[in-house]
Amino acid sequence: MALALSVSAFGQGKDPVLFSIQGNPVNVSEFVGIYTKTNQDKADFSRSSLEEYLDLYIKFKLKVQKARDLKLDTIPALLSELEGYRRQLASSYLVDREVTDKLVKEAYLRMQSDIEVSHLFVAVDRNAAAKDTLTAFNRVNDYLQQIKKGSASFEDLAAAHSDDKTAKETKGYIGFVTALLPDGFYAFENAIYAAKPGDILGPVRTNSGYHIIKVHSSRPARGEMEAAQILFRKGDSPEKAAAAKMRADSAYQALLAGANWVTLCAAVSEDKMTAGKGGDIGFFGINRYQKNFEDAAFALQKDGDFSAPVETSIGWHLIRRKSVKSVGSFETAKRALSEKIKRDNRSEMAKQSIIQRIQKEGNFKEYSDNLASWTAQQHDTLFHTFRWKPNPSKPTTPLFAFGNQTFTLADFEDFCGKASRDRMRGKGYPVEETISKLYKNWKDEATLRFEENQLDTKYPEFTALMREYEGGMLLFEAAKMEVWDKANTDTLGLQAFFDQNLKDKYKWDERARVSIYTLKSDDPDLLVKVREMAAKKPAAEVLKKFNKKQEVVTVIERLYEKGKNKDIDAVWKAGGLTAAKTDAGTKTSNFMKVEELTQPTAKKLSEAKGYAVAEYQDFLEKQWVEQLRKEYKVEVNRAVFDGLIKK
Repeated sequence: MALALSVSAFGQGKDPVLFSIQGNPVNVSEFVGIYTKTNQDKADFSRSSLEEYLDLYIKFKLKVQKARDLKLDTIPALLSELEGYRRQLASSYLVDREVTDKLVKEAYLRMQSDIEVSHLFVAVDRNAAAKDTLTAFNRVNDYLQQIKKGSASFEDLAAAHSDDKTAKETKGYIGFVTALLPDGFYAFENAIYAAKPGDILGPVRTNSGYHIIKVHSSRPARGEMEAAQILFRKGDSPEKAAAAKMRADSAYQALLAGANWVTLCAAVSEDKMTAGKGGDIGFFGINRYQKNFEDAAFALQKDGDFSAPVETSIGWHLIRRKSVKSVGSFETAKRALSEKIKRDNRSEMAKQSIIQRIQKEGNFKEYSDNLASWTAQQHDTLFHTFRWKPNPSKPTTPLFAFGNQTFTLADFEDFCGKASRDRMRGKGYPVEETISKLYKNWKDEATLRFEENQLDTKYPEFTALMREYEGGMLLFEAAKMEVWDKANTDTLGLQAFFDQNLKDKYKWDERARVSIYTLKSDDPDLLVKVREMAAKKPAAEVLKKFNKKQEVVTVIERLYEKGKNKDIDAVWKAGGLTAAKTDAGTKTSNFMKVEELTQPTAKKLSEAKGYAVAEYQDFLEKQWVEQLRKEYKVEVNRAVFDGLIKK
């Protein structure tokens, strides 16, 4: 807590300069922030720890200063990458985190329960014209009134009038559902989780249309189950279905008698996709499979338990529970839920919340009459076509303002011109509707852009992260030029450095020169003959004898260090033969012979190049830093530094 207070104090009050490079200051808050972030629980603010990190940070800043002097911060590719990072980082500041946190907690609590529901559905697209939306609303509201008055039952109306194609058979029954519902169904989710069993809800608007919802019951969430199955398909006749049931019963009895599930599954399951892998169908949640299958699977009490034959429209199933996955703790589920909510349109609530806050804090002022006057001048036959163009005179009529920044009619017309697809998509709708949607989108974008431009002054941590990222990019480019590329391309310098500093550092351990014999045959008698001759004669004589008519034996030589090949290690002496190996698939045989042992020797540059290049890079970097220290003036305020020491 003391550390947090000290950093906060630097940000709010006096923030002295800790050191400067060529007159460019580095304040205490910047150093303390990066020191604590890098060292985390090891940031004890001891003199030794601070001195060590001060030296590292000065080196870092020297390199960044050099990169700026080399104009690396003007490279278009780096500027583009930096702008991309800025947008990505800014996005986390342009959402109301409090609202997002509430949505995450709400979703987690809802995931503890499954809700059993039916619905009567009237389809109407979310982008439908107002008259079509009103028609759909009146229709669904009429059904709702009939249900409430008791003049018709929910089930009969759903079967007769619902736009859900399954409703004729199901009478609107959906079954159990759980949060998070699909994107666009947040209102549906809100309604059912706030209801009690027996409630009739509606009309509820979703992206697809209007719903009247009947809530039947709730239960603790089933979560997900990992299961396997053995399937017996019904076929296309009652006789085949009866035979499938008999086979399923026989398999079930075999399991009860102790038959191995995996073996039985491979032998009898008619699910060809899973039979060879123990019938594994992976994890599934509610509403993935037919109700009978799901209920039987989730009724299994322990991992390894299996069900009696379960009938579905496909056939008869034996189900084996492998594992279950519950919702888990909030901390475990929080991150995944946050990502899902970001992709769900319920996140629009957090976006609109931050937009309202930005407008309130930014002294937002809107000129609605000016927009209304302009809208009245637009015609559907032109505005909804590609022929419409912004006014070339660029009218300065204000539409809204943030403080001293005014957004004009010309700005909005430019936005409408670029949003040609959205304009033309509005054909057939009143022009006022299209303009209203475009205006809101433009106003929202402008509001967020306004806030994004304030992030550097409003949020010190945003500034610090951008500075850190930019510094890292510049350091990478400068080090690449001055160190890494040079170490890889300066062959003369690398050789000289190796000869002077590393010639005796990297050595081969004791090595064996080995002949690897390969026979293009798995004939054991031939293998014995080749091994016997190879044990006494050099490889050249073996090849000459056995390859007279055709190539029967090949030999290649390799060097092996001691401890690098267990077969060679087992016969580590000159003349040692490894055990023979035969591959029945390729009909080949092979063995190895140790020809001679060599004593430890120093490695050449080509044999230790990876290590040598790494050490040469370190050498070049040290030279570079020494050069930078001579080139740039570094001044450290020791009084300020001493004030940071806590022990």
